[in-house]
Amino acid sequence: MTKTPETWTRSDDVMVERAIRGGANRRDLLKMLLAGGVSLAAVDLVLGRATAAFAATPVKGGALRAAGWSSSTADTLDPAKASLSTDYVRCCAFYNRLTFLDQVGIPQMELAENIESADAKTWTVSLRPGVTFHNGKSLTADDVVFSLKRHLDPAVGSKVAKIAAQMAEIKAVDKTTVEITLASPNADLPTILSMHHFMIVADGTTDFSKGNGTGAFSCKSFEPGVRSIGVRNTSYWKGGPNVDSFEFFAISDDNARVNALLSGDIHLAAAINPRSTRLVDGQKGFSLSKTTSGNYTNLNIRMDMEPGSRKDFVDGMKHLVNREQIVKSALRGFGEVGNDQPVSPVNAFHNAALKPKAFDPERAKALFQKAGVLGQTIPVVASDAAASSIDMAMVIQAAGAEIGMKLDIQRVPSDGYWSNYWLKSPIHFGNINPRPTPDILFSLLYASEAPWNESKYKSERFDKLMLEARGTLDLAKRKTMYNEMQVMIAEEAGTIIPAYISNVDAISDKLKGLAPSPLGGMMGYAFAEYVWLAG
Repeated sequence: MTKTPETWTRSDDVMVERAIRGGANRRDLLKMLLAGGVSLAAVDLVLGRATAAFAATPVKGGALRAAGWSSSTADTLDPAKASLSTDYVRCCAFYNRLTFLDQVGIPQMELAENIESADAKTWTVSLRPGVTFHNGKSLTADDVVFSLKRHLDPAVGSKVAKIAAQMAEIKAVDKTTVEITLASPNADLPTILSMHHFMIVADGTTDFSKGNGTGAFSCKSFEPGVRSIGVRNTSYWKGGPNVDSFEFFAISDDNARVNALLSGDIHLAAAINPRSTRLVDGQKGFSLSKTTSGNYTNLNIRMDMEPGSRKDFVDGMKHLVNREQIVKSALRGFGEVGNDQPVSPVNAFHNAALKPKAFDPERAKALFQKAGVLGQTIPVVASDAAASSIDMAMVIQAAGAEIGMKLDIQRVPSDGYWSNYWLKSPIHFGNINPRPTPDILFSLLYASEAPWNESKYKSERFDKLMLEARGTLDLAKRKTMYNEMQVMIAEEAGTIIPAYISNVDAISDKLKGLAPSPLGGMMGYAFAEYVWLAG
């Protein structure tokens, strides 16, 4: 098949970018693209795009300041306990992982020089030489063993304890080699190790307030719930970062966060609500950085409670949701239509053949009548805590009113929402951040014993497929199984995922080098290491 400008994809761009970083010149790229069946028009397009992308040389120096949207006195520099985007940003600045995900979601090596397995059960990790912590200590296998074993200690309170529990044995073979034996095969281990919680800390660390890691910045100050300041690690093994210092704090109000950007107080305002993007429109010197990476807000109907225990009611709600309208109005166009399952289009295992439920109010009405709920008042809990859920709820409520379905939208405060309403109310909204693999999403949200099983979905067939796919190294076979599981979720579970939300960061034009990431906005929270300030 000949590649044209219309069929050129982001993964093709990444291929070219890698070739350029590997030393390929324009002539080399021309030969490579033409040999690969790329049309002359597409060659002109990609070479022009690549030239523009790499024409800008990173500038050294400057003090980077950025604001996120959430913080609390529980903020931490302990990667195992990280739970908010604020934590992830700081951990990415101060530490490194064994692997990281590139722009198309493929695991690449970071502190690990190589990770391999013949059976997906026993994995050998070879560490990169010449890496040191901020305090001068050299990275060894003992640091990796200590970091990974911490997640298995209940006293630590790791946020990924259930994921780490599959690591049955973790041992140092020598100073630069670690062997990880899993309880059962899992082909996703290199991707799992790219999660923010699996940052590597120094062996024996008990005090995390100093952020002693191997990362691009060393910690100058950290005040939980207030701010943190990092300064360039002059001994960083990668040679960066570009900026001299990095200050990060939170401004919870969207408009206030954008105004701080427009006034020049910060260079980046993270995760702007679609309603607040209008403040940036037309403002000279500022722009929006959009990343669609799998974040979504979903309507959860518990199937172990009334009225969700009636399948006709659940099916009726799926046909009452006007997905296109939600993307257009609730998300102001910053999203993609969802098909009621959590694996987004940016993931290689996304089932593109699974079509969203059609918006069909008359069919919904018939299903509600069959369920015996038409005319009843049904409470639906929404909150600003679940991004755009109130706007989504208004769209669904209006559609219900047209057919005599009374949905009582109960707007509750953000404070306490996740502990008091999420997973508890019969019908409520959730908000799920991107996860790097289908297995993590499924085991966290849809397995029968999943800790965050939002609709109390239970299926022996689903559980069996999940375990089988997890241990399969054959990618084609895994995709077939994951496709079936996505269909099962869309058809059987009580979670309605109307859209995959685009994360929108507002930035100053002085900030350069920001790129999309499959792990979310702010380059998967790792932007501070890579960006630079110009002008």
